[in-house]
Amino acid sequence: MKTKIFFLIAVLVLGTVLSACGPLSVSVQPQPPARTITVTGTGKVTLTPDIAYISIGVHTENVSAKDAVTANNDQAQSVVTAIKGFGVADKDIQTTNFSIYPQQQFDANGKQTGITYVVDNTVYVTIRDLSKLGNLLDSTVSSGANNVNSIQFDVADKTAALSQARAAAVADAKKQADELTKATSVALGQVETISYYDSTAPITVQYAKTDALAAQAASVPVQAGSMQISTTVTIVYGLK
Repeated sequence: MKTKIFFLIAVLVLGTVLSACGPLSVSVQPQPPARTITVTGTGKVTLTPDIAYISIGVHTENVSAKDAVTANNDQAQSVVTAIKGFGVADKDIQTTNFSIYPQQQFDANGKQTGITYVVDNTVYVTIRDLSKLGNLLDSTVSSGANNVNSIQFDVADKTAALSQARAAAVADAKKQADELTKATSVALGQVETISYYDSTAPITVQYAKTDALAAQAASVPVQAGSMQISTTVTIVYGLK
């Protein structure tokens, strides 16, 4: 009996002590916000294009689907032969479209008068010797091409130029960071984050020539000009 009474008293005392102490809490000191500076730099490199891409097509129409296809095949083969005559390799000539579809014909009163079959055959050509481009264009038109799309100039290997543009962008960003920290009497710390974006859009030149001019075709004065590669970099530096 005494043992039970002692145990009950011990439990009551322990409960009183725990109630007095209350819940256990941990105090966390707030961290001061990170001190950083964000700068954006730009690097540009100018290049001379050394390659061109162009779509060259043959368009034929006939009331007979068979005749439309036959005429198109003959003209397309002549065009490809003309292209190869300028040293363009097979791997640089790719067929990108061949289609045949009926097209309804109507008179002035809107009455259907018949059906004409339309055939299109387009090849995508990579030209690696730009000095031949003007003569090649005229030769293809003379051979039967009647759908010549815009010429796209580019640089085949932009690896070195991209490296130069990125290095220039980083140097520009670092210069800005140095100037700003010096002006505000703070010390520049290490790089926290870095991101970049490359822009290498090729040059596009519109070109069009009709069958009526094919007989008078002369070398087209095509100038590649220059293109620019640009890199934009954003760097976040810590401040000491």
